Amino acid sequence: MSQSISQSHGLEKPQQLFIGGTYQESKNNATFSVKNPMTGDEIYQCASASLEDYAAAIDGAHLAQRAWAQLGPSARRLILLKAADIMETYIESDAPEILAAEVSATKGWVKANIFSTAGVLRENAALATHIKGEVVPADRPGTTILVDRQPVGVVFAISPWNMPVTLTARAICCPLICGNAVILKPSEFSPKSQHLVVRAMTEAGLPPGCLQFLPTSPADTPAAVEFTVKHPKVSRTNFTGSDRVGHIIGALSASCLKPCVLELGGKAPVVILEDADIEAAVEAVAYGAFSNSGQICMSTERVIIHRLLSAEFKTRLVKRVEALKVGNHLVDPDVQLSGVFTSASATRLLKLVKDAVNAGANILTGDLTLHGPCQTILVPHILEGVTRGMDLFSKESFGPILFISEFDNDEDAISQANDSEFSLCASVFSRDVLRAMDMAKQIRTGSCHVNGPTVYIEAPLPNGGIGGASGYGRFGGIAGIEEFTERQIVSLARPGMKYAF
Repeated sequence: MSQSISQSHGLEKPQQLFIGGTYQESKNNATFSVKNPMTGDEIYQCASASLEDYAAAIDGAHLAQRAWAQLGPSARRLILLKAADIMETYIESDAPEILAAEVSATKGWVKANIFSTAGVLRENAALATHIKGEVVPADRPGTTILVDRQPVGVVFAISPWNMPVTLTARAICCPLICGNAVILKPSEFSPKSQHLVVRAMTEAGLPPGCLQFLPTSPADTPAAVEFTVKHPKVSRTNFTGSDRVGHIIGALSASCLKPCVLELGGKAPVVILEDADIEAAVEAVAYGAFSNSGQICMSTERVIIHRLLSAEFKTRLVKRVEALKVGNHLVDPDVQLSGVFTSASATRLLKLVKDAVNAGANILTGDLTLHGPCQTILVPHILEGVTRGMDLFSKESFGPILFISEFDNDEDAISQANDSEFSLCASVFSRDVLRAMDMAKQIRTGSCHVNGPTVYIEAPLPNGGIGGASGYGRFGGIAGIEEFTERQIVSLARPGMKYAF
């Protein structure tokens, strides 16, 4: 069943599983088709991991983890640093072709993926010597108390298609630097994009078994996820994706009393106060709402603007957005926005807009039309008059759609910003930074940016929501160490102590 230690990396070549340092077909020879969303054509066949494959991968990871955890922090750090250097070389090899084919990535989005992934690798490498314990004073005489940090063991990581390289690195790097082994299940839409991280880590010298790569077909995924989350040798699950799937993974984890990290959706608000720099707000909103065609968990979906600025802001924003170059990236490589990840998603997005319009919302820009060979291209749509009875008001669109509402006072703005089940991120615009900071503290969100776009995060930051549809737990920096290690109390008693009953 096993193949050679390396796999040919041509785009059209079949993608195999990677278990124990070896590329192989699935035990039952199952495969699934990965298609180009822009053309609808099959790109390649991908092996679909069976439960038997998952069991073997988990057992192998469990064994490999022990030796990996005993490796010194500097040795683990050097592997991640080398992987970062290797990752950057992929921008000149096959990464652009892979990302363009699998997720309709524009040139800018390819660069964002590759270079931010290198940053994630380097930042996590820097954490190697920050996995520290502490000495706690003891009341009991003759006793020393240590609180150490130990790896949790095997971590199940499920990473998404929308920023496939970076979010895969985020899912695996902190668990690895903490001394854990990782079972990685990539999205069925982007196995080869996500496999770039596996390639870089393997080329950098990550020991076999520490990172197992198990692409799985949509039909096989529910059983595979339940099996792995509940497996006694798997201690943690981290998942980045939709709140719908997050509910499932949270419930599975709760059923066996295991922690999980869930970074789910967003419906990020931007609050623009009456003293804001309008041009700066326009630029940030356009970028935050429409980068990667709005397919970012941090994407701006709501603009809440003071009534005095509303008319001028809308005019300027529409002009800025209509100047964006939208089209088929396979035909014109210089487009800024291309298609969304499936035709089904595009159809759903257009329905959200049309339903809102039919219920009384007004379109400021957008043509209510799908474009492209597979109808996956949707130009940016900006609406006003969206009310809470419309699906667009409360549901994450995850596409190039934005709506604008107005407010008269700060209390109203805060109330509107918090009128959502999502809690991932927000922004506030004001020339009075202290006022904006005060407002930021009152918005229920994991991150709030003053005078900057909602789409902003850096590798050391503790990214995540604070409950609801955005999930819980944090990726990034010291917060990641908290998630992927366990505290262990070790007490040292002086020999010969007597104890009172």
